[in-house]
Amino acid sequence: MADNATTQGSNTLFSPYKMAKFNLSHRVVLAPMTRCRALNWIPQAALAEYYAQRSTPGGFLISEGTLISPTAPGFPHVPGIYSDEQVEAWRNIVDAVHAKGSIIFCQLWHVGRASHPVYQPGGAPPISSTSKPISARWRILLPDGSYGVYPEPRALSTSEIPEIVQHYRQAAINAIRAGFDGIEIHGAHGYLIDQFLKDGINDRTDEYGGSLANRCRFLMQVVQAVVSAIGAERVAVRISPAIDHLDAIDSDPLKLGLAVVERLNNFQKELGRKLTYLHVTQPRYTAYGQTESGRPGSEEEEAHLMQNLRKAYEGTFMCSGGFTRKLGMEAVAEGHADLVSYGRLFISNPDLVLRLKLNAPLTKYNRKTFYTQDPVIGYTDYPFLSKESETKEPRARL
Repeated sequence: MADNATTQGSNTLFSPYKMAKFNLSHRVVLAPMTRCRALNWIPQAALAEYYAQRSTPGGFLISEGTLISPTAPGFPHVPGIYSDEQVEAWRNIVDAVHAKGSIIFCQLWHVGRASHPVYQPGGAPPISSTSKPISARWRILLPDGSYGVYPEPRALSTSEIPEIVQHYRQAAINAIRAGFDGIEIHGAHGYLIDQFLKDGINDRTDEYGGSLANRCRFLMQVVQAVVSAIGAERVAVRISPAIDHLDAIDSDPLKLGLAVVERLNNFQKELGRKLTYLHVTQPRYTAYGQTESGRPGSEEEEAHLMQNLRKAYEGTFMCSGGFTRKLGMEAVAEGHADLVSYGRLFISNPDLVLRLKLNAPLTKYNRKTFYTQDPVIGYTDYPFLSKESETKEPRARL
């Protein structure tokens, strides 16, 4: 299918979409991305400019992973949403996004075992579903800019898990206090919730381990707690059943994904309302997302997994992971996704929505500045199309 046109009546990346109670003017979403510009876990003024630059009238943004508690970090200088000071700092950022006419959700994040004592209160070991460390294949970015080995985590006791669920619930309440339109529960990419979901990590023998039902229990308890606090129409979930990031391997990714979808569907039916969306990362993220080397997985295999999840989930379906303009257009036109989130391309193209609409050239990103602390370089200094050309109407409303 052509990437710049579709048959009459079919949808494109630039067709309006009603997502829960939100009216979107297009389907290009800012994906959540860690950028390490929040000093001492507190969002800075630079974040307001960064997110506002990427806002469009009727657009949708998802914040970078935002810490639910002091035990949650695994990167330097990432923002939290567990203190009053953090809530107040986020309010300025959310206001800047709303002033541009965009909608923004806060992604709630706990890295679990993907942490280090240097990030933990009192230098304690990080918490997880397991006491198995992440393998030496992976390295953790430390506050001094060096890379270290992931340490042995401490497996949470059964009795401790309700407290972690409560941290998610309170973080969601705090996000709404800060003005966010809703939250996305980060259940993907090898972080805490994924450490419960994946049988390659979860080796528990209590009611949170073993069977699919048990491995899904923690996620569903978080979903239920958050929905009870802020309402289903403000809550989304992200999963990545086929992604092996940070050793997050499962023996049957499709079966796991369908098990999560089944439980979300049942929850929605019992509630009589739907969640805002389900966000699933494409398997090709593994090949491209981290190293930009290696070969992508089988297209047929990817399509089978993603399309089965799409067909099974009863609600708005968002995809992410290595999407180009052409792939995004095809995903929406062919009904494989309602929304497509873009990450790295949005880093270096603050006006990505306009560039994709015009099929304009894209600025290349500099991976070396992804995780630096500079509030400008590699963050808010990427050019807009209007500054690169003499286009008369570069900022046309979409």
